[in-house]
Amino acid sequence: MIYFDAAATSFLKPPAVKEAVLQAFDTLGSPGRGGHPLSLAAGRAVFRCRAQLAALFGLADPARVCFAYNATDALSTAIFGLFSPADHVITTALEHNSVLRPLYALEDQGMGLTVLPADRKGRISYEDLPAALRRNTRAVVCTHASNVTGNGLDLARIGAFCRENGLLFVVDASQSAGVLDIDMQAQNIAALCFTGHKGLFGPQGTGGLCVAPGVDIRPRRVGGSGVHSFDRHHPGDYPERLEAGTLNATGIAGLSAGLDFIEQTGLAAIRAREDALARRFYLGIRSLPGVVIYGDMDAPLRTAVVAMNLAGEDAGAVADALAEDYGICTRAGAHCAPRMHEALGTVGQGIVRFSFSYFNTEDEVDTAVQALRALAGT
Repeated sequence: MIYFDAAATSFLKPPAVKEAVLQAFDTLGSPGRGGHPLSLAAGRAVFRCRAQLAALFGLADPARVCFAYNATDALSTAIFGLFSPADHVITTALEHNSVLRPLYALEDQGMGLTVLPADRKGRISYEDLPAALRRNTRAVVCTHASNVTGNGLDLARIGAFCRENGLLFVVDASQSAGVLDIDMQAQNIAALCFTGHKGLFGPQGTGGLCVAPGVDIRPRRVGGSGVHSFDRHHPGDYPERLEAGTLNATGIAGLSAGLDFIEQTGLAAIRAREDALARRFYLGIRSLPGVVIYGDMDAPLRTAVVAMNLAGEDAGAVADALAEDYGICTRAGAHCAPRMHEALGTVGQGIVRFSFSYFNTEDEVDTAVQALRALAGT
C-alpha cells in the first residue's frame, strides 16, 4: 500500500514511536496516582511531553498544556468552556466540524455567530474581520490550515486583530502542529487545540489544548484527579482543571517520541520535504485531461495537501479505484468540512485528497501520478 492520507492520521511514523508505546506498557503505571516507582515514572513521562509541547508552541508554562483525546475533544473543551449564549464569535468557512458543531450548538442556545466566507479557491479575506465585529464579540475561532485544501491562515495577522479588539483567539492546529511554525505568545493565541496523531506522529487518542496565561476555561468533565480527594469540587489549577480521570500515559509516551523526532529533524526540514512531495505530485497531474485542482497551490503558507477531482467522476469512485487497482490510500468525500465544499462547489461530487508525509518517497508520488494518468485515459 502507498499511503497518502497523512492529513487524516500519520500512519507512517518514526519507529521510535512504536518502541516508546511498547516500552510504556512495561515501565509506566498510573500518572499522579501513587508514590511508587511505576507511578512516578508515568508522571515524569507525562511531564516531559508537556514540556516538549510547551516548547514547540511557545507556551512558557508546561502546566498549562492539558491533555485530551484529540483535537475534537480539545476544541469542545475550549469552546464550551469559554463562551456562553450571551457572546458573539467569529469563525471561517474553512472550518472542520470540530469547530463548527460546538459553535452551532451554542448558536442554537442564542450565541451570535459570524462565519467569514471563502472564495472559489477556499481563501478568506482578512478585510472582512472588522465588519464582523459586534458589541459582544468575544473571540475568533479558526483553523491554522484547511484540512481540505491545505491553505493556511495568517495567525499573526488574526492574532493582532484580536489583540487590538480585546478578543480571545482560539486556534485549531490539527493540520499544522508539527509542520507549520506556531508561537502562542507572538501570535496572541489564547487556546491552541491540537491532535497527536497527525503531524506530531503520535498515536491516535492523544491530543490536547495549550492555554495562555490569564485565560480560564471552564472544565467540561470533572471527577478523579489524583489530588484534593476530599474536596467536593474538581481542582481549579492547571493542568488538572481540564484533565479528569487517568491519562493515556502509553499514548503520551508515543507522542513524546514523535516530538523527539520533530525536535531532531526540525520543522523546516519536515515542511520542506513534505512541500516538495506535494509539489511534485501537483506538477505531475495539473495538466492531465479532466483533472481539477482546488485551493491556492501558490499560497505562501500551506500544508502538503493536493485536493483534486477527475472530470465529473464521483470522488469516492476515484478513491476506490486508486485503492483497489493501485494500492493507493487517499481520502474522498466531504472531509467533515461542509462550508468549504460549499465554497468550492463540490458538495455533490466531493473531493479526492492526497496528503503527504515526511516518510513518503518520490517513487510513491510518481506511481500516483501514473495511476491518475491511467484513470484519466492518457
